[in-house]
Amino acid sequence: MSVCQETANEQGSGLGLIVCQEVLERHGSKLNAESKEGQRSRFWFELWNDTSFLYILASKFMNMIYMKTHYYVLGLMSGSSLDGMDLALCHFEKTFLQWKYEVIAAQTFSYNNALRTQLMKAIKLSAYEFVKLDMELGLVIADTVRTFLSGQTVKPDFIASHGHTTFHQPAIGLTSQIGNGAVIASRTGITTVCDFRTSDVALGGQGAPLVPIGDELLFGHYDACLNLGGFSNISFREDGQRIAFDISPCNMALNYLANQIGMEYDKDGETARSGIMVQALFERLNGLDFYRIRGAKSLGKEWFDSVFKPCLNEAKLSVADKMRTLTEHIAFQLAHSSAGKRGETMLVTGGGTRNLFLIDRLRNLGTKDIVIPDEQTIDFKEAIIFAFLGVLRMRGEVNCLSGVTGASKDNCGGAVYLRNASSCPLQKRGNF
Repeated sequence: MSVCQETANEQGSGLGLIVCQEVLERHGSKLNAESKEGQRSRFWFELWNDTSFLYILASKFMNMIYMKTHYYVLGLMSGSSLDGMDLALCHFEKTFLQWKYEVIAAQTFSYNNALRTQLMKAIKLSAYEFVKLDMELGLVIADTVRTFLSGQTVKPDFIASHGHTTFHQPAIGLTSQIGNGAVIASRTGITTVCDFRTSDVALGGQGAPLVPIGDELLFGHYDACLNLGGFSNISFREDGQRIAFDISPCNMALNYLANQIGMEYDKDGETARSGIMVQALFERLNGLDFYRIRGAKSLGKEWFDSVFKPCLNEAKLSVADKMRTLTEHIAFQLAHSSAGKRGETMLVTGGGTRNLFLIDRLRNLGTKDIVIPDEQTIDFKEAIIFAFLGVLRMRGEVNCLSGVTGASKDNCGGAVYLRNASSCPLQKRGNF
């Protein structure tokens, strides 16, 4: 990492960050050609000898002062565990040095069985059926947004929708989140930001995880942030840079086993608690190649279906024993990923926080003080952060960190669909 990059990371926000980022953008190749000792001198030389720099700096500084600082945003999140659609209506406020947020209202709309089945089978659909599902999910989301907002006194400035991830294979430049943004914007009459991942993947990144910029700017008072969703992921600050990566399957795998004995999920982890850990399966799961990868890495359903699920299916064990072994595996990987990291406090959110047995095992194995927040933050942190990613997109600011995803540079992701002047009458196309 160059001296200028380190300085920019240390600045965090404000005028110092603008100076460092501008010099890096304009003269990065010259800086990188120097030794680390020479970079600092080169930095000041380029700063004072670039005749157009002060004008650009003044312009950016004035934009920072006069740019809108208050936003009402509706964040939408559909997770890989297929629990449903989380909606969080948020207010964001930018002071000179930091962001603040407030959740005005939040609600989860569960998927009905028909839609859940369609989403589970999405990667096996024909091209026509896949595009049709993208449009239909957009219509259902629009329905849900209209229903949710009908009970609110505040109308959002825009919607920020993650969509539902179907394909995610960044190694071949492929990622897809369905729930058509144009349909949402036209049916609700509200500008919609979506498709947050593809720009990063196009720049050679993983397109995931995306929440670390929110962890940094909204939850930066914690030493680490751990999310227990369909997949688990962690983010933390190290050597002046935000680091993050996916860790392991979590709720997706646990729910897969629970479904085999007629349960939607294992309440409190009680079935897993009743089982016996089987060392052979534990070692097989821990020996998967993914866990040997260092640096930016992410997981997708295709990997779960082709690599992880067969390990569970081929084990000739009771479901309770599989769930116990799987829970021990998840806790082991979570503890291993957070061990040795600086700081003591780790914020834990996502549906997995309600798995009391998993949390017990993590506390037993872990080295950090686990902080479980209020119910709203547990359930809606990702929807809140995607609302925030939408704010950064609309401001034209970085919302995806290359140090996290492995992309060639920081980027500002998200496709924007402007609202129609007069929205179409909404025809019901289905419910969650």
